[in-house]
Amino acid sequence: MPDPFSNFRSGLESPASYLSVVTPNDSSDLSNPCRALNVATSGMVSVTTVGGTTATVYIAAGVAFPVRAQRVLATDTTATGIVAMW
Repeated sequence: MPDPFSNFRSGLESPASYLSVVTPNDSSDLSNPCRALNVATSGMVSVTTVGGTTATVYIAAGVAFPVRAQRVLATDTTATGIVAMW
């Protein structure tokens, strides 16, 4: 079945079209800044946003946490099964 939404322009409020497994890394950015993060196991996730702010936030398992992250740091990150959504 063809995608009935293929002619619609995607925005930040739209559902994610792409997912990518994230390996936290203190020195490397994500391949693309994401629009949200999801985790399999709840915990803290340390991120650097596209605005340049670095903070550690709690993310509950199975919930899309809206954040424009450019890096997910290993230091202070306890959540596992991290997936970037964009």
